[in-house]
This record gives sequence, C-alpha cells and structure tokens, in this order.
Amino acid sequence: MNRHAEHLPADFVLRLDCPDRPGIVAAVALALRDCGCNIEESAQFRDILSGRFFMRTVFRPIERRDSADLFSMEFQKIARTYDMDWRIDPLNVRVRTVILVSKADHCLNDILYRWRTGHLPLDIAAIIGNHPDMRVLAQERGLPFHHLPVTPDTRAAQEDQISEIIDKSGAELIVLARYMQVLSDRFCTLYPGRIINIHHSFLPGFKGARPYHQAWERGVKIIGATAHFATPDLDEGPIIDQETTRIDHTMPPERLQILGRDIESQVLSRAMAAYCERRIFLHGNRTIIL
Repeated sequence: MNRHAEHLPADFVLRLDCPDRPGIVAAVALALRDCGCNIEESAQFRDILSGRFFMRTVFRPIERRDSADLFSMEFQKIARTYDMDWRIDPLNVRVRTVILVSKADHCLNDILYRWRTGHLPLDIAAIIGNHPDMRVLAQERGLPFHHLPVTPDTRAAQEDQISEIIDKSGAELIVLARYMQVLSDRFCTLYPGRIINIHHSFLPGFKGARPYHQAWERGVKIIGATAHFATPDLDEGPIIDQETTRIDHTMPPERLQILGRDIESQVLSRAMAAYCERRIFLHGNRTIIL
C-alpha cells in the first residue's frame, strides 16, 4: 500500500443503471484502474423485465488524493457512451438525518443505540415529534427535539415547519420511526426516495388502527413489518426490507405487539443501513438492493 494511503479519502461508492449491453463492467473496472483506484467490492444485476443493468461498486483511491475526482471527470465520457444514470458518494460521511416520531419509542430507542455504537452511520440533525413524549429521550442523547403538534386543520402549516427544519439542517434522509401521521402528497413529493417509513404489517396486510388485534381476530399465522419509501400512495411505496415471524392461536394481541415491535425495529434499521451504504436503487415502484 502507498505510504500516504492513511491520508487518502476512505471508500467511495459508484452507483449506476443503464440499458444492458456488453462491456459495462469492463469499462468501469478499466476506468477505475486508469485513475489509480482499487475496487473493494462490486455487485450487479440485470433486470430481465426492463432490460436495465444496475451496478454498485465500492472503490478506494490508492495512488493520489484526487483519484476519486479524476475518476468522476473521466467517467462522464463512459456514462454518455452507455447512457448511464450514475452518482458517486463517499462512504465515510455520515448521512444527515431527521427522525419523526409520535408516542411509541421502540424504533427510536433502537436507532439511537445503533447510532451511538456506530452501527448506523447517521448524523442526526433533529428529532421531530407530533407529541412531546420523546423529548426527554432526545435530550438525554444531546439531540435537538422539536414538538410540532398537528390537527387536520394545521397539517399543512405543520409540514411546512418540518420542511423548514429538514432544509435548514441540510438533512438528506427522513425517517418515520412510528410517526403515526399520514404525510400529505405534497410533502412526499418534496422528498422522493428520501423518506423511509416502517409499517407495522407485512404489506399488503392489515391496514389502519390496531393491526395486531385485527391479525389475532383473523387467526393469522405470521406477523411482520415492512420498511418502504413514503410516496403519495399511502403504504404503497417501494419496499426496502421486510421480516416475518410465525405465531399461533395461543398468543394474545399483547404478545403479538411485543414481537412486532422487535421486528419493526430490526427491519427499519436494516433499511436505514441499506440507504446509508448506498445500496438502494429505485426502479419504478420497486427497489433493487445491491
């Protein structure tokens, strides 16, 4: 390794998608080599339905500090040749994040633990609650908390306040950690592919209030959770991650709720990790995770 390697930037990730054709992987690899970069990991996928090719490549400069910038400039010619949509992100930069909450604290507690221990590379700009319940938890972690109550008559004004916090803080990611309010179409449209919601059901499933009681009344044999991007179509956004667990008739709704909260926390954290590691490709109403 170059003796100055410790002063070089950490890994970068290239994400691209384009119409599938021969030579894409070779073109990327040769361009990285010629710019003094080493491939650390790479994954690709060809979607047979659309004929598009998706690729995620993690690379590291090994010869000079500006290798990543040089590659970015040189790669523009390749991108035009293959009609690519592409971007490069550093992997050593924490993702600026705003978290929205209501009264349930299990997802927020899990996020804050993973943030504190470094398992989620987040830079938490603010926690916003439509109830004041999470104020103490946020303040204990030294994080700003904004109580923004909402009613049907004040929804638009409250969402404007949320947008102001997001935009002023420079937050990229918005996480709905059991935020029990329906976001307006206007708000969802402002942040496409940036709002991750955790739904307390294995979608499609029991929607609305008291899903575990609905499940218990129907005698279901699995429960689960779904992390997805929020879109104007309520609970219909592209799915990022899901999980289920088996249950039986002996379990009351309270037991299902305990199990469900654990699943929700795990699924949401995996979806956030996939976002922070730049693994998610949006493809229509689907996601491809590489």
